[in-house]
Amino acid sequence: MGNTERHQRIIDALREAGRLGVAELAALTGASEMTIRRDLELLAADGVLERYRGGARSLLLRGEEPPFALRAREGQEAKRRIAAEVAGLLADGESVVLDAGTTCLEVARALEPRRLTVMPLSLHAANALAAAPLLTLLLPGGRPRPGELSLTGPLTLASLAAVRFDTAVLGCCGLTAADGLTAYDLDDAAVKRAALAAARRVIAVAPAPKLSRTALATVAPADALHTVVTDARAPREETEALDGAGVRVLRV
Repeated sequence: MGNTERHQRIIDALREAGRLGVAELAALTGASEMTIRRDLELLAADGVLERYRGGARSLLLRGEEPPFALRAREGQEAKRRIAAEVAGLLADGESVVLDAGTTCLEVARALEPRRLTVMPLSLHAANALAAAPLLTLLLPGGRPRPGELSLTGPLTLASLAAVRFDTAVLGCCGLTAADGLTAYDLDDAAVKRAALAAARRVIAVAPAPKLSRTALATVAPADALHTVVTDARAPREETEALDGAGVRVLRV
């Protein structure tokens, strides 16, 4: 079991149980107690859990999204492959609204050398594109969410209502054929819906763990998406269900 998978196993187990001891987590993951103690220190630094002598307790509620810093380290290679695929779907000269999230941040980095007009919906992505030599950068208004630095609120919605884009690139917290695209945060879901409404084409980026998952807030049904870009680990039954709903699914 790799570090990322083990960390996720620890996070999920603590979220379910509330608190667990080092010995219990070692038995669950097959790692040594020394390794588990190091893992807990790293995860505590990310704000995911609180350490106590001999174990840890979760700081995440069920249905709550893990911190941005932790998610940014997960599945980096898959996210880069997804980002490269998305960049290849965009033609020079297009106008693009780019969602927040760690996968969309990788998309921003892949778009840095391109001749495009891009409105990023997070300060992380805006910073990644700020020095792009050929790209026209449009900045929306809004309130940055702590940690995420995604932009939300009336100013963000008004910015999206004022523009029409060729393509929206949306991230997600969950995506299924049955429940569509979902998000953990209600304000974030409202911004995603506004971005979708402002674009002629919608590309959703969804690393494999996001498929077959449903989060709290509904963004859009699956058939509102034109293309989903995921990675090769995506569950076949879910990609086939999306394809049956008329969505083009690309596995990279």
